[in-house]
Amino acid sequence: MFFYQNLMKKKFYLVLFIFETCLISAQMQLYKDPKQPIDIRVSDLLSKMTLDEKVAQTMSIWQKRNDFLYDANGNFDIEKAKKNLSFGIGEVNRPSENPNPSNGNFGRNPKQMAEITNAIQKFFVNNTRLGIPVLFHEEALHGLPAKDATSFPQSIALASTWDDELIKRIFTAVAAEVRSRGAQHVLAPVIDIARDPRWGRFEETYGEDPYLVSRMGVAAVKGFQGENTTNGIDKSHVMATLKHLTGHGQPEAGNNTSPANLGEREIREAFLPPFYAAIKEANAQSVMASYNEIDGVPSHASTFLLKKILKEEWGFKGVVVSDYGAISELQSRHHLTETQAEAGILAFKTGVDIETPDITTYQYLKPAVESGKLSVEVLDEAVSRILKAKFLMGLFENPYVDVANAEVVSNLEYSKKLAKEAADKAIVLLQNNDDFLPLDLSKIKSIAVIGPNADREQLGGYSDSPKYVVTLLDGIKNKFGDKVKISYSEGCRLIEENQWNRWYKDKITPTTTEDNIARIEEAVKIAEKVDVIILALGSDEALNREGWAENHLGDRSSIELFGQQNELLNRMSKLGKPIVVTLFNGAPLAIQNVQEKAKSILECWYLGQEGGNAVADVLLGNVNPSGKLPATFPRNTGQIPAYYNYKPTARRGYHFEDNSPLYNFGFGLSYTNFTVSKPVLSKNSIKIGESSSINVTITNSGKKDGDEIVQMYIHDLVSSVTQPVKELKGFKRVSLKSGESKTISFDITPDKLSVWDLEMKNRIEAGDFEIMIGNSSADKDLQKVILKVE
Repeated sequence: MFFYQNLMKKKFYLVLFIFETCLISAQMQLYKDPKQPIDIRVSDLLSKMTLDEKVAQTMSIWQKRNDFLYDANGNFDIEKAKKNLSFGIGEVNRPSENPNPSNGNFGRNPKQMAEITNAIQKFFVNNTRLGIPVLFHEEALHGLPAKDATSFPQSIALASTWDDELIKRIFTAVAAEVRSRGAQHVLAPVIDIARDPRWGRFEETYGEDPYLVSRMGVAAVKGFQGENTTNGIDKSHVMATLKHLTGHGQPEAGNNTSPANLGEREIREAFLPPFYAAIKEANAQSVMASYNEIDGVPSHASTFLLKKILKEEWGFKGVVVSDYGAISELQSRHHLTETQAEAGILAFKTGVDIETPDITTYQYLKPAVESGKLSVEVLDEAVSRILKAKFLMGLFENPYVDVANAEVVSNLEYSKKLAKEAADKAIVLLQNNDDFLPLDLSKIKSIAVIGPNADREQLGGYSDSPKYVVTLLDGIKNKFGDKVKISYSEGCRLIEENQWNRWYKDKITPTTTEDNIARIEEAVKIAEKVDVIILALGSDEALNREGWAENHLGDRSSIELFGQQNELLNRMSKLGKPIVVTLFNGAPLAIQNVQEKAKSILECWYLGQEGGNAVADVLLGNVNPSGKLPATFPRNTGQIPAYYNYKPTARRGYHFEDNSPLYNFGFGLSYTNFTVSKPVLSKNSIKIGESSSINVTITNSGKKDGDEIVQMYIHDLVSSVTQPVKELKGFKRVSLKSGESKTISFDITPDKLSVWDLEMKNRIEAGDFEIMIGNSSADKDLQKVILKVE
């Protein structure tokens, strides 16, 4: 009995000892306790980290992954990781890519990407001292650019929908695909204001207007991150990155990364509003600095942008990431420092938390702290933000993904339908003489589909290889069936490269005039025998793209149609057949010749995997086009810049030329007609700080159901500093059946009337404001009333 009691006593004390040990261990590991507030967890983890472990969190890996992470076949190599990354790492970049493919395929499918992210994550969780998970980042401009992922229309096309609810749904779907494969951080959306169509990255933006870009940006971030991010981002969403802060979209001479010659007021009026809106309304968790300089200061070294505005004025608490290689360029291109080490210290002190894409300048942060050039307090602040992001993503509790689920999420029928809906709504009807469209197949026996973009996959930049891509020719065959005879000819070719990944190739080869003359002759022979010509013109995703190096250019000095496209059009026109032009391009083009010779013109941009089906449905009238231009179309290259919200002295004119744009911002036709009633203000006079609203009734007076996008513009008639002649301050997409009317209202709130005054303070000035309502930014399309502010 005594033995039994003694044994039980020993067991009791053993259990008590184990319990107390576990309790002490738990108290010592607060950062592993999901019940603790995130700030407590961050503070606890930071207190346990060595200098090496802290510096490791500020770095990322991409091209060096072969040396640090992967074997010769692109599989995870744990021995390399143990040797090189024993202190951990902040981010691993683009796990969708396989840099060492054994089968020649550089892209990982959903299953392969999920497997590699799980393997890498397992190493960092189980084989580093503190088990800090890694963030994986991907691009996601208009879908995950990875094998078998859904490809939605390019950003500029999405902007043409003027449908922020649709944008939110799209990026909710994109987020789910990204997260299911193991990545948690995306370098998107691009919310630059684009003002020069020569710039190759124009297509990546939502256009030229601060308000439209703001609404699209807010919607995209809410789609990526979810609506409620206060306590974390759930397992079907990702952390979004706003890029690029700022001025990137108006580079000198349209050359990518060139200086943005902008004053502070213009930056605040035109370029910063989308970033502010996405941070304040959507709680964006990450921001990327831009390559360019403003007033002699590159963004990665700009305390004005990254400290004064972003952190002090806006109170941004998230992570600032560098653009790829941009910190190194502070030394190599901008010549602000003598060494790479100094460049890294400069950017870090300015507020750039993570260097991408590789371990380059931030490897010198440790000796900088040890020598006193960089304070440990500054390092701790940055590392805290990075750790907080990892806690917000739930990585300490759920570091891995379900491999089987990745396949399911990437093949949802819902995403395919969403891609089609987006493509339908993105198409802009620019011209429709004699109501030629939609085509009446009862009167047409034969069609020729001709042109360099008729049977070419065009997805735009930051794309990969989705499961399928429907070209224009494919779509016409799918939708027209055997109702008409369909013939095809390339007509002319723009460049010789035809691989899906030609956007990434450094060198591209223009097709020779001689070769294209033969193609044009062949096209003429085919077109002579048909009733209608559908001519697919525009650009190519490799001609206008991100020019990231002197050997990888992407900008053009002209916005005229490239190569022999005008010659092809001229020859087609001489045949006397009706011509429908479909444009596939990433930026506004000078198309006066097209306007003169075509019956109808459709601006299609790059429409994603469902593009051909969408265009065919519009041609047939199965879909009534409803897109509006998110950017002004100049008449010629010399008219640049041509954005609509110019200052009063900016458009005096040129000798012997029409100074108006070819197509105005906000313009887009329909197969039906809409009328808008005279606008009525709820209050004709308000005091500073008060609000008013404006009502209009819109009626579908035509014979087809359709959508119209009603737009509200505002102009301060007299102000202390010059103001644009008009600024978009509201829009609504309205669906109306034939004969139906709806009354809609726009709020006129104080923020829509404010100005950055002489003292650079944002305030409302008393006076008269012109409120304009219509269906484009053109004066002829707007009705005006006066709101008095007292």
